[in-house]
Amino acid sequence: MIPVISVVGYSNSGKTTLLVKIIKELKARGYKIATIKHHHRDFDIDVPGKDTWRHREAGADTVVLASPAKVAFIQQTQKELTLDEIIAKISGVDIIITEGYKKENKPKVEVFRSEVHTELISPRSQLLAVASDVSHTGVPTFGLDDAPGLVDFLINQLGLKK
Repeated sequence: MIPVISVVGYSNSGKTTLLVKIIKELKARGYKIATIKHHHRDFDIDVPGKDTWRHREAGADTVVLASPAKVAFIQQTQKELTLDEIIAKISGVDIIITEGYKKENKPKVEVFRSEVHTELISPRSQLLAVASDVSHTGVPTFGLDDAPGLVDFLINQLGLKK
């Protein structure tokens, strides 16, 4: 199974900023990474009038756009897929990192800023680590800019091999 971690935190805590740093650090070390971003509202990546948009508008349930360098799947769903259903569709990577999904039972790295938060949102049992500007008792804590240290820790905790 591919290891999965979730980067979580309150809105505007810096989740995406930390996630980008983690991705860059893992890529520099030769890892293949998949990310899954949870969005609370509907979204559309199709451009009205373009071919894939026209396919979907005509009734296609799944549209795939493929090129020599990328492939994108656009799948209509009757209900929101669970995180595990999405994960099951991913292969060929060393690690999957989600952004959001704070209610899912996955190991978490929580981003915590003392000027924005008063307490952690994750159950301690699910916390692998915290990226913060303050120390947290009983949880490995890394500075908000310490992606190398956090990645070292994650590689060790998840047993990632290279």
